[in-house]
Amino acid sequence: MTQNLTDLAIAPTRRRRVTSLAVGGALVAVLLLAALFAPLLAPFDPNAQMMSARLLPPSSLHWFGTDGFGRDLLSRVIYGTRPTLLLVSLILVLTIPVGLLIGISAGYLGGWTERVLLRITDIFLSLPNLVIALALVAMLGPGLINGALALALTSWPPFARQARAETLALRRSDYLAAARMQGINGLRLMFGHILPLCMPGAVVRAALSLGGIILSAAGLGFLGMGVQPPMAEWGSMVAEGSKVIFDQWWVAAAPGGAILFASLAFNLTGDGLRDRLDTRNNA
Repeated sequence: MTQNLTDLAIAPTRRRRVTSLAVGGALVAVLLLAALFAPLLAPFDPNAQMMSARLLPPSSLHWFGTDGFGRDLLSRVIYGTRPTLLLVSLILVLTIPVGLLIGISAGYLGGWTERVLLRITDIFLSLPNLVIALALVAMLGPGLINGALALALTSWPPFARQARAETLALRRSDYLAAARMQGINGLRLMFGHILPLCMPGAVVRAALSLGGIILSAAGLGFLGMGVQPPMAEWGSMVAEGSKVIFDQWWVAAAPGGAILFASLAFNLTGDGLRDRLDTRNNA
């Protein structure tokens, strides 16, 4: 009887977890499909200018209206998923390996190596992400690759901190003791046994941090330091719309809604993954 009551109490929680992950995954799938099939989904050329149709409100022809150059906003929002997702992918490819390498090395080796790596991590943690990214982009020049490098520079420390904490918890575990008894040590132990156990936490943190990364990327575009015109990018589109936001609100609202949609999608996915992969919640 007690077991049945426990199962009934756990069942709604599990349903909520699945719903959160399913909704977030569905929204992310929409973003991916929009990026992959943008030429088929966009009703107009995103860069085609038609001054006679500038600043038109939303209508049956232009669902999101047009901007100051007469370009269809729906088409530009759809094409804007491409640089946004590409930038996010580049940042994750750069930050996750660096963070895991530093965190696992610090937690496993200990001693002066750990102290040096932790001090470096603390220095980068103290740097404001967007300010440092703006400084680096100003030196390197605006662009997609430079923006990704600038944001990645200050995005890896949380991954390193988490990997170090997980490595410290694993270092004296029976699992690693059994591996050592079989003669497994050094790099083989670090990256063959510790790394796979740290990956779920890194995946969850990556999913949860994507919303903030998208906002930072949009901030670079808003300030003119990201993807350059005429390529469609949500941050630069919001900057264009801010000039006429009181009279033609839809010019800024359309890309702003896209940023909100993408952030919500990845936040829901991250919450769902965290609940799914956390063994304490699945116990």
